[in-house]
Amino acid sequence: MGLFDDLKAKLEPVKGKVGDLVQQHGARIEQGIDKAAQAVDARTDGKYTSQIRTGTGKAKQALDRLGEQDGRGGRA
Repeated sequence: MGLFDDLKAKLEPVKGKVGDLVQQHGARIEQGIDKAAQAVDARTDGKYTSQIRTGTGKAKQALDRLGEQDGRGGRA
């Protein structure tokens, strides 16, 4: 078993717990992502708005994927 296989096996139980948390608190997490994006955009005077929007979108997509998975790693 390689290093990554071992790491993946150890992280599998955590993945289910994170998915459960996302299902319970997804709206609050998304609000936090939006609030952080707005703060960064304000601090950079809008210079990186496009990149911030892209990153925010990808973070929300990852959040959706985590929320759709059940504790066994499959789809709910």
